[in-house]
Amino acid sequence: MKQSKTILAAAVFVAAALACNVPGGSQPGEDVSLQATQMAIGVQQTSMAIQQATMNAAQAAPSPQPPPASATAESVVVTEPPPEMDMGQRIKASNILIYEDIVGDPRHVPIVANTVTAMNFSGGKVINVGDALGDFRGHANSATRWDLMIVAAEDRDAFSGEMFEMMYDHINNGGAVIIELWYLDQVVSGKIAPILRDCGVTLFRDWTRDRDFDPYKYSIYWLDTTHPLLSTPNAVEAPSYPYPVWFGDAGDLLEYGAGGDAVMIGGLFPNRENDYGTLASCLGGRMVIQTFSSHDYKQDLVEALWENYITYTLTKHYEFVE
Repeated sequence: MKQSKTILAAAVFVAAALACNVPGGSQPGEDVSLQATQMAIGVQQTSMAIQQATMNAAQAAPSPQPPPASATAESVVVTEPPPEMDMGQRIKASNILIYEDIVGDPRHVPIVANTVTAMNFSGGKVINVGDALGDFRGHANSATRWDLMIVAAEDRDAFSGEMFEMMYDHINNGGAVIIELWYLDQVVSGKIAPILRDCGVTLFRDWTRDRDFDPYKYSIYWLDTTHPLLSTPNAVEAPSYPYPVWFGDAGDLLEYGAGGDAVMIGGLFPNRENDYGTLASCLGGRMVIQTFSSHDYKQDLVEALWENYITYTLTKHYEFVE
């Protein structure tokens, strides 16, 4: 634009010079009309030159560009939100605290530990304290938000009292629990009572077995064959024939309590759903309680069942907290 102004000024100067050279009057013998024609042609050529110069300058001038991002008052950074995890991924990344006292007995395979290892958890924290009650207490009271607590008290009866109080707090915070307990008759009136009350089950009677036992009287029947606890991710047959490790006290039998939402899933008689129970689910599926000993039945069957327990309770936990 500055260049076009310069050209225009020069053209005006030329036109002025031409005007000054035009004589003020006619001289004898001079062709006045010829001079006027020449002057008009000069002015017209000058005007055309000005127009062309202006067009050339406009074409040569660069298009205005927006200021760089650094020069703007505010730069906007757009980030993609992290993808939501599906239920399988959430389960794999769970925080799980386990008390499995069989870990302290080298004669037996730790079924819960085997199952958890096979499930390939990653991204969360999975801790099996074995039979160390102090370690379980410390982890339960830590800042970690546990998704699932497992108590597989199969070898000893030390898990009691305040240990169940911590589990009850965990349940009230939306957590999931799995309890395997053969000595319910010894602790039913203690700190586990609020858990059983909210679940909707209680002790029906103790369950004993001597060495001359009839195996079929200790076979377990599925009472709710359509329950996902028995089919997801494994279709599990009922533990129909025991291979006992322990004699004397075989476990305990459950019956429905006054409240809660318990569903009896396994028991000693296919037509007795209100009592003689050995496996129940409650608290919207966040809790599973088993009152027979895992090691008294086939290992592969029981490990498949434990995988179902863990999958089901964690699924219901995540559905609950949402």
